[in-house]
Amino acid sequence: MIRTAPRGWRLAAGALGVAAALGAAACGPSRPLGEMRLWTDDFEIRLVADSGRPRALETVHYTVRVVDKETKEPIVNGEGRIFATNSSGKNTWNGLTYGPEVGTYRTTMFFVTSGDWAMGVQFRRDSTKALQRTGDWMQSVGNATPPGAP
Repeated sequence: MIRTAPRGWRLAAGALGVAAALGAAACGPSRPLGEMRLWTDDFEIRLVADSGRPRALETVHYTVRVVDKETKEPIVNGEGRIFATNSSGKNTWNGLTYGPEVGTYRTTMFFVTSGDWAMGVQFRRDSTKALQRTGDWMQSVGNATPPGAP
């Protein structure tokens, strides 16, 4: 007589196999911590802040990598900006500066108050093209650091 494992054990083993396969797939090329992936009609935009959660009254540095959505080729010398609005109607924005890496842009943002800010990116290949806008996302901005605090 051949004995098989109880049904519950077979289901558990199957679930472990699926979990292992998903875990292996997740071990592909890693993204920087906090990287956001955004899309427009023609572009894939990857945005990384230099710090975790931004704080009010502190400069936040962003690195923005832009590639063509279809060809995955980096976009050289494009034009764009990052912008934000809070629930009180305060606005902040800044243009993207190209370089030094191919397809990479840099910018800074300054949030005047803490709270939630609706943010977005606009980008175009050059001045002859229309700006394309990503979907908006919410950014939580912490309270300002008191003077003299670490």
